[in-house]
Amino acid sequence: MRAMTGPRPRHLLRLAALVAAMAALALLVLDGARQAGMARLDDMLQNRLTLTRHAVTAQIERYRYLPALIGQDARILSLLDRPGDDRSAANAYLRATRALSGVDQIYVLDPQGRALAASNAGEPGSFVGQDYAFRPYFRQALARGAARYYAVGVTTGIPGYFLASRIGPAEAPLGVAVAKVDMSGLQATWASADQSVALADAAGVVFLAGQPDWLFRPLDPLDDATARQLAREQRYAGQAVPAAAPLRAALTGLRLAEVPLEPDGWRILAAEPLAPVERQAQLLALLAGLSGLLVSALAVGWRQRRQLIRVRLNQNAELERRVAERTEALAHEIDQRRRAQDELREAHESLVHAAKLAVLGRMSTTIVHEVSQPLSALDSTLAAAELHLGAGREARAVASLAAARALLMRMQKMVRNLKSFGARQRADPPEPVDMARVLTAGAEVLAPRLRDLGQRLALTLPPDLPPVSGQAVRLEQVAVNLILNAAEAAAGAGARAPVRVTLEPAPGGLRLTILDRGAGIDPALQDRIEEPFFTTRVTGEGLGLGLSITRGILDQIGGTLAFHPRPGGGTVTVVDLPLYRDAAHPAAAPGAADRLAG
Repeated sequence: MRAMTGPRPRHLLRLAALVAAMAALALLVLDGARQAGMARLDDMLQNRLTLTRHAVTAQIERYRYLPALIGQDARILSLLDRPGDDRSAANAYLRATRALSGVDQIYVLDPQGRALAASNAGEPGSFVGQDYAFRPYFRQALARGAARYYAVGVTTGIPGYFLASRIGPAEAPLGVAVAKVDMSGLQATWASADQSVALADAAGVVFLAGQPDWLFRPLDPLDDATARQLAREQRYAGQAVPAAAPLRAALTGLRLAEVPLEPDGWRILAAEPLAPVERQAQLLALLAGLSGLLVSALAVGWRQRRQLIRVRLNQNAELERRVAERTEALAHEIDQRRRAQDELREAHESLVHAAKLAVLGRMSTTIVHEVSQPLSALDSTLAAAELHLGAGREARAVASLAAARALLMRMQKMVRNLKSFGARQRADPPEPVDMARVLTAGAEVLAPRLRDLGQRLALTLPPDLPPVSGQAVRLEQVAVNLILNAAEAAAGAGARAPVRVTLEPAPGGLRLTILDRGAGIDPALQDRIEEPFFTTRVTGEGLGLGLSITRGILDQIGGTLAFHPRPGGGTVTVVDLPLYRDAAHPAAAPGAADRLAG
């Protein structure tokens, strides 16, 4: 096999170097974070030790004066001078002093160490009569004048701190006054705060601790001499201290700090778990490694992005060239389609205009008749006016001229309506249209044809209808087409009932209804009547575009057209027209509610 050459080995070398660098970074951060965490932990432990030392010292110093003060009282001196006398006064004094000072117990020993008076005299577990000569504080107080000692009470079994003071001179001591201080309050405070704080005596035995499993355990294994001394002094009576497991070796996973507390040779201990420091250091190392990997990934991504950009730029250049070629072809195609659409629009407009002209063609005979009659009457009237003027009958000549003018105005109105209906119009944007006025104008256009067909038109147009959306001329073409179809159908069937046209409000618009009594629509032809160039008339009487054009106009404005059979014969034509939405005020319809034309 051939050895690997080329970019792949270099890529693997870069990857290995990157992994090594990230591992080194993580280890450096781990070590630094661990050292910083240990420093913070040591600071916290030192602060806790300082606070604990102040609290312990304050608790002891609060009662330091008390034994010396008791030894100066006359009742105590009298009792020591005459031990066989009544002790009630001394006991009462000690009881009152305990209540005022808050100390745990107070008692007085004779020179042999026997308790003569106590604050708990007469109570169960009273110190009176007990021998405490074995206690170190008794011997030290006689020898030095004062002593301090912590131990478990042999009478009550309750631990306490004993403060002792000699009464009388050293060469002839009268006795010793002792105050027992209860320090369990400190221990309760540490326990409630879940603090790993403790006090150890000079022998290294923990006698106060916030953690119950620390109590009465030596910090380190005790030697035989120390164990015998503890037993002789009954310092921790009832506790198997020498057999307890050493505490220091059991404090795995904890950071232990300690400071000395004089003058008793005690040590204050404080500990905190190392796990949070280690977790934080590991987390920071992980974050450092991930950050390095992220930066490396970003660098690799940036490099690959640059390469990708170069490739895409080349691709875009090629694409732009092809797009330019295609755009030129599309522009040519769009131009051709635009021209085709313009031609189609022109063709549609021509068809609409042709449909109008077809309607006019269907009415041409009637129109010629309607025009020829006024022209004949106008000729006769003007001739009569000429005769009257020649005969000097001016008044009659003026009357004849007035009649001629009325005939002329009638013809002008007819021609104006026909010209408006037949005008060619483009499909402009919708506008508000008064449909009642459109129907009235359409009726005037159709009037000659209706008379020729022998048909009448009944219009029902309520007042104050809102405007519809569309163009007046195109909507007039719709109305004329549909009404003329209905009238011709009725005439073909020999019906004499008028063609009824109703305009009324409907949901979202107006509804135009046309009812005729014609022969109706053959169900077989129902689907074809709106096809372009389809007609049921004989050749030469129509183009077959009327309904197709009507449907197209209504589709442009959002209207609908429907045909239904009429009970009793005939057809119901229904046209729904949308309202003009932008109209601020509805257009007024003609004042007459019902009109009859024909």
